[in-house]
Amino acid sequence: MNPVEIEEAVSRIAEASFNPGEFPFEFLQAFGNRDVTIKRLRKDNRSDIPGAVLQRNNIHLAVCPEGLVAQTFNLLRESPKTQSAKARFLLATDGVTFEAEDRTEDEHITDVFTHLADRFGFFLPLAGITTVQKIKNNPIDVKATSRLNRLYVELLKENPDWATEERRHDMNHFMARLIFCFFAEDTGIFLNNLFTRTIQTMTEGATDQTHEVMAELFRTMDLDTRNDDRDKGGVKSWAREFPYVNGNLFSGATDCPKFNKLARTYLLRAGELNWAQINPDIFGSMIQAVADEGERGALGMHYTSVPNIRKVLNPLFLDVLREELEKAGQNTQKLHALKERLSGIRVFDPACGSGNFLVIAYKDMRDIQSEIDDRLKIERAERKSVIPLANFYGIEIRDFAVEIARLSLLIAEFQSDEIHIDQKQARLNVLPLKDTGHIICGNALEKDWFDVCPPQKGYETYICGNPPYKGSTWQSAEQKADLEQIFGRRTKSWKSLDYVAGWFMKAADYGQKTGSSSAFVSTNSICQGQQVPILWPLIFGMNYEISFAHTSFKWANLAAHNAGVTVAIIGIAPVSERPKILFSNGADGKTIRQESEYINAYLACGKNIIVSPISKPQDNRGLMEWGNKPTDGGNLFFTSEERNRLLESYPSSAHYIKKFLGAQEFIRGESRYCLWLEDRDRDAAERIPELNRRIQAVSKMRSESKAAETRPAAKFPHRFRQIQSVAKNYSLVVARVSSENREYLPVGLEDYDTIIGDRNFALYDAPLWNMALIASRLHWVWIGTVCVRMRTDFSYSNTLGWNTFPVPTLTEKNRADLTRCAQDILLAREAHFPATIADLYDPDKMPDNLRAAHDRNDEVLERIYIGRRFRNDTERLEKLFDLYSKMIAKKGGKTKKKKDAA
Repeated sequence: MNPVEIEEAVSRIAEASFNPGEFPFEFLQAFGNRDVTIKRLRKDNRSDIPGAVLQRNNIHLAVCPEGLVAQTFNLLRESPKTQSAKARFLLATDGVTFEAEDRTEDEHITDVFTHLADRFGFFLPLAGITTVQKIKNNPIDVKATSRLNRLYVELLKENPDWATEERRHDMNHFMARLIFCFFAEDTGIFLNNLFTRTIQTMTEGATDQTHEVMAELFRTMDLDTRNDDRDKGGVKSWAREFPYVNGNLFSGATDCPKFNKLARTYLLRAGELNWAQINPDIFGSMIQAVADEGERGALGMHYTSVPNIRKVLNPLFLDVLREELEKAGQNTQKLHALKERLSGIRVFDPACGSGNFLVIAYKDMRDIQSEIDDRLKIERAERKSVIPLANFYGIEIRDFAVEIARLSLLIAEFQSDEIHIDQKQARLNVLPLKDTGHIICGNALEKDWFDVCPPQKGYETYICGNPPYKGSTWQSAEQKADLEQIFGRRTKSWKSLDYVAGWFMKAADYGQKTGSSSAFVSTNSICQGQQVPILWPLIFGMNYEISFAHTSFKWANLAAHNAGVTVAIIGIAPVSERPKILFSNGADGKTIRQESEYINAYLACGKNIIVSPISKPQDNRGLMEWGNKPTDGGNLFFTSEERNRLLESYPSSAHYIKKFLGAQEFIRGESRYCLWLEDRDRDAAERIPELNRRIQAVSKMRSESKAAETRPAAKFPHRFRQIQSVAKNYSLVVARVSSENREYLPVGLEDYDTIIGDRNFALYDAPLWNMALIASRLHWVWIGTVCVRMRTDFSYSNTLGWNTFPVPTLTEKNRADLTRCAQDILLAREAHFPATIADLYDPDKMPDNLRAAHDRNDEVLERIYIGRRFRNDTERLEKLFDLYSKMIAKKGGKTKKKKDAA
């Protein structure tokens, strides 16, 4: 459930006749509780209060006779069950009023029952949604989206032809006009609720005429009162009060979809809201989802994006403006110069969606201008914006988003005028609508950005946005074609790039001729693994550098449990001597800001070194190989129970069954076994019916496989398809994918009789000091930087992570010391048998003796590197990249160095 769906569900409860017996369960369902949960609560309710329902860790709610809400609420507070069940919320109601409390936040509310939907944000933690402060303070955006969504869906039911591709633009344009009219009548642009009052009056008892009334109003708002157009156009008398609006919003076709009774009700209910309170920076994204079938499920998901948008805009250019304002002080000449600079700043978002980045940029620039005007002591009545909407540019592939982006900018301008000038002047300024930004509909990777945002002498241009990410596996044929058009002539490896890479390349192309700086929200994968040597040498080769970056974090949304995509923010600019700024998230959740001479392609402080795969180690460390790959359709594997049954019937089969170690077996200690046959054992094994059945099943599966590389392996169905190696004594095992939440990479020791699966890497019979390297914080930092990540999890690589890991020349004493450290780690783990890797390396539960063993290992290794402990991960990376560049140079390799500043 998302906030819009929850608001709709709570609204239905508040609007319907109160049902005391069903209310608790309806309320819980509104916040996403499944039918099976409700069924269990009906049968097994642990509350000690009559008429109450208790859900552990969530809520204790009670229905009571009319007039007894306060008394019942006190019973909930004093109930021992409230304490023992750790109920966060208390709620008591009689269907007339309600009283509620959030015991975690120590917040308390009382209200009439019909206002329950207005208070839905208070209860959002019940749905696992915790980023709710803006909804608590001002729920209008969610409520408006909810009501428009219901209206939109009902109109499409009544007008199926408007849902077709041919009429989709008309429907979207109609919704944009509607939103403006709601906003206009609540801000005084239209007086006395003119729009909804006219609709209600003229369609009372004549619902089927609603579309005709609206069409006349829209036609009227396109007729200029200054040119006698209305007299010539024969405007209806009841429409004459409406002002001239146009600005392209009301030009063109004026026909409207037909309304049934329910659609008219939804329209009037939407008009009841106070649209003056909407946040255009968030509202646009939510409204955009109303008209997009594919995004309807994401309604309400964009509330927390505004702070993240500022992570892009502030270091891109807003912080510099604020610093200039601070330096100007009260100096009139400098203040006027800064104001002049503001008027010449253009913001261009080539993936603008509903305009969020443009709106935030505009509002924050207006805030800066307002501070300048305050210092210049300009009277509010004499103030005028020097930041025209014409300075804001965008490209968006969906036409409704284009409509909403233009509208959102217009609303932002009006609201800024209200704040920084005055309400009366804001209303006078708004009509007729002026140019609301140069936002066009199209594919940003096909469009020529110089045509969309032509260079202008004396103007600064900043490019920003949150383009689509799509990894190579999920790109459509059209998206592949987009990337080929951009990268095909530059590199043969472009097919491995994420879709977002196209925006970085086009920004560098644009900036090479204009000097513009750019910053995008991006997948972190373009700064990891194989994509780094494909993309970044191209950008650095255009005399561009990474000017600032924010390392990986979650671009959170309002989905239940706050799911979000992992992103990085990367700013690029022409090479300069200015300090580069690297932002990262500290352990306490606060942002860490570091200044550096360089930021490299891995978003680490350091020169532009590109780490390339190395096929084999260049020193005497162990050879790390992939585990063994079965490709068997599951037929070569046994659970513990299957293995035991086989051994009971055929004891001789024990010789052919080995312990198997895949990812889950290694990390979580699960048990699994596999059939492991030498060629000489096949005939004997096939005389055992169960083994023969499995071998034949493998043969069939491989021979029928669609994968060309699998079919030849049908000739040896008794063996894994790819066998790397088998240990003679022991194996050091490293998980291919592991959680970044662990402070150390999972590495373990397994006996020679264990078959290592391809979800792991293995060093067969390698000296134990190799484990000390892998288990170190130094190696954790290196892998997390140069290897690919899956979301924020580490995806280990032998050629890119292990073979490239810079290690100083080790003496015999160094190796002996590291061997002892590895032994101590293993002994510390053994002391907690049968705890698994997952148990032992849970950061909140890691045993003290194991943590001490790792700390000792880090100290020994880091003293080998620099004679002391490193101060932090930044210092670790700086040393590792320095050693890597020396290692490559020693072997005759090349590193990519940044060009000297121009």
